[in-house]
Amino acid sequence: MGGLFWRSALQGLRCGPRAQGPSLLARHSSGGPSWTRERTLVAVKPDGVQRRLVGDVIQRFERRGFTLVGMKMLQAPESVLAEHYQDLRRKPFYPALIRYMSSGPVVAMVWEGYNVVRASRAMIGHTDSAEAAPGTIRGDFSVHISRNVIHASDSVEGAQREIQLWFQSSELSPRRAPWPSRRPTWRGTTVSPRTATSSARTCCGTKWPSSQVAALGLGSGLLRFSCGTAAIR
Repeated sequence: MGGLFWRSALQGLRCGPRAQGPSLLARHSSGGPSWTRERTLVAVKPDGVQRRLVGDVIQRFERRGFTLVGMKMLQAPESVLAEHYQDLRRKPFYPALIRYMSSGPVVAMVWEGYNVVRASRAMIGHTDSAEAAPGTIRGDFSVHISRNVIHASDSVEGAQREIQLWFQSSELSPRRAPWPSRRPTWRGTTVSPRTATSSARTCCGTKWPSSQVAALGLGSGLLRFSCGTAAIR
């Protein structure tokens, strides 16, 4: 009797009417937020550069599967900082913020990936180091709200504006289809460990001398750059 009951129940599950609505594949293929490929600006601030945290930041983003499409080290001009922080101009801490951001070099990066804007905000953690969760970049490395290591765009629109402010289009790798099957290349040249250990490395048009790589805390090991997939080992 029990066996007959379960056979009838299973038959009803197999033969019953199908639920209406799009399939799971159709929902994910319709351009929903889970499958939105974006770009965002991430900048390691002067205290993060001084403490040689750039390599750790890059490693975290790469492990999340994001693609580094632009990277440069620069002394940020005050005009760029003023536009970047234009929403904070009336805040009492604004002058100190500009002085801090112009006190040393900044490493600006553009990362690409699915929902990278929202994910990067979660990865860097709360602005205030006292409230940043352990495991986030600020939770692990920030020592004070005024020295919080890193910046990441807080919206897709903000990311577009900030990328245009900090980078020329020629400094960024072109957009590519996800999960390429071919071996990564940089401007038509396959990058191998032998070429990666040369005294001058190039990423996004910028040459990185060995001394500067060491100063950033990237180590003396393998440094590999490729078109659309820049990796530091």
